[in-house]
Amino acid sequence: MRRGGALAGEQVGLWRDGVRRLRRNRLALAAAIYLMVLALVCLLSLFWTPYKPNLIGTCVTYALPTGAHPLGCDDLGRDSLSRLMVGSQVSLAVGLATAFIVLVIGVAVGLVAGYFRGAIDAFISLAINIFYGVPPLLVAVALYVLLGPSLINIIIAISATGWMDMARLSRGQALSIREREFIEAARSGGARAGKIVFGHIMPNALGPIIVQATFVIPAAILTAAFLTFLGFGVPPPTADWGGMASEGLPSLQGGFDPYILLWPAVALSVTLLAFNFFGDGLRDAFDPRQKR
Repeated sequence: MRRGGALAGEQVGLWRDGVRRLRRNRLALAAAIYLMVLALVCLLSLFWTPYKPNLIGTCVTYALPTGAHPLGCDDLGRDSLSRLMVGSQVSLAVGLATAFIVLVIGVAVGLVAGYFRGAIDAFISLAINIFYGVPPLLVAVALYVLLGPSLINIIIAISATGWMDMARLSRGQALSIREREFIEAARSGGARAGKIVFGHIMPNALGPIIVQATFVIPAAILTAAFLTFLGFGVPPPTADWGGMASEGLPSLQGGFDPYILLWPAVALSVTLLAFNFFGDGLRDAFDPRQKR
């Protein structure tokens, strides 16, 4: 009982120290503020946008930014600001949904492999190495073609190639934590394997796992945007940052409005940087080696 209380107090102390270090990281805080604003814009666009995002002829084609259209209009006369707001829905949906699926699959597979070891670990490690040997973009495109064009299928295609890093991280954490004294005490007390893996090992491995999840999100957003840019993404006329960039490329090459390509590229770049900066901040905050 005493040992359990000490462990609980140690975990609370580690999380409290991590939060305090994170609050001192100005770059990570700025990234967090941007991501919160982006989430609010995403929610707002569900109910309101300045113009209907898919309405053709809202203004003159290739119109430059004006008071009525702050970001200008695209090649079909659609309001770029409205489409950019709606495009955030696709990017965040892909990033968050992919991170959730990768967490569920990768953590479960990795913890089971690390705890049981032996033949189970060898089989799972072999499967991970096989997946690593196949180009992830090729797998994503192949799955997308087989499943058909839709947002859900894009998420499935990206998740199918993104769980390996999470599984490897979880496996390493399980291999390390399974040898600690409180795990031996749980085994001696007759605790079942499932209780030990998900009730004792997983809570103690959450720090690195959460940090890894923050890097899965921007990778998924970038992959989805790249697939859409290549024509394998969200079917038109749904607004998506990668699709908007693809639509804006001919206008840039033809000497028309460069803003059509600029705005989605900037939104995508800043969002990816924000997630990466926030992930770096989490990693530095919850890395035990950073503890003073």
